[in-house]
Amino acid sequence: MERDQDRPETVISMAGFEKAHGVRISAALRAYWEALRKGRDVPMRSEIDPRGIETALEYAFIIERIAPGMARLRIAGMHLNDLMGMEVRGMPLTALFAPIGRKTVAEALEACFNGPNVVEMALQAETGMGKPPMSARLILLPLKSDLGDVNRALGCLIAEGQIGRTPRRFEVTAVSLSPVVAGAPVPCSLPEPVTPIIAQASKTADSPRPQPRLQAPSRPDFKELDLQSASQTAPQKAAPLTPEERRAMMRIVPTS
Repeated sequence: MERDQDRPETVISMAGFEKAHGVRISAALRAYWEALRKGRDVPMRSEIDPRGIETALEYAFIIERIAPGMARLRIAGMHLNDLMGMEVRGMPLTALFAPIGRKTVAEALEACFNGPNVVEMALQAETGMGKPPMSARLILLPLKSDLGDVNRALGCLIAEGQIGRTPRRFEVTAVSLSPVVAGAPVPCSLPEPVTPIIAQASKTADSPRPQPRLQAPSRPDFKELDLQSASQTAPQKAAPLTPEERRAMMRIVPTS
């Protein structure tokens, strides 16, 4: 009779599975958004159907632009609540980030809405007592409101590792932008994780903490872009009136 201890033991690492899981989720969400475009530049917010992104619902969210460089979470999956240890709906997106990364996030939001651009970020969680190392990936896919202006975005945030003590906030280690052009697919089929590049910390204790370098992935289908220039040099769309001008023309007509 064969004894259990004589059998060779097989140890399977789950690290590769976790990374592959994050890639599949973000790729599925991006493919759904791409299918909704139908040759347009950006789909409408009203076209988003939760049944089409069932596999990503736990990690997905929708943000609304409320000011330049600021957006709040209108809808958020349970994964984001678990990371923060609280309900995140209604909170600004920057609440998920450490102070050192919030300026970068604000610039990325402007690039997303003004470009429009698809934004991908590589993130690293702050560590400390009860907070083990954890990496994450985030994607932002621009959407139009009912008035036609790009001030919404569909996104997902997938963290890999043990959450530990909450809240867990992230630093941005890399950003990549993909310009959205009407009639052409945004180039990125199954993206590889963005390579996080962290600037070397200064040896002087009182020196300011360095900002992380922003680098596009080494893939040929991504271009390295400056966040501010991407938002400022967006192509102008031929339109008779902007949404703000249309709102200004609205007036209340009293009934007799």
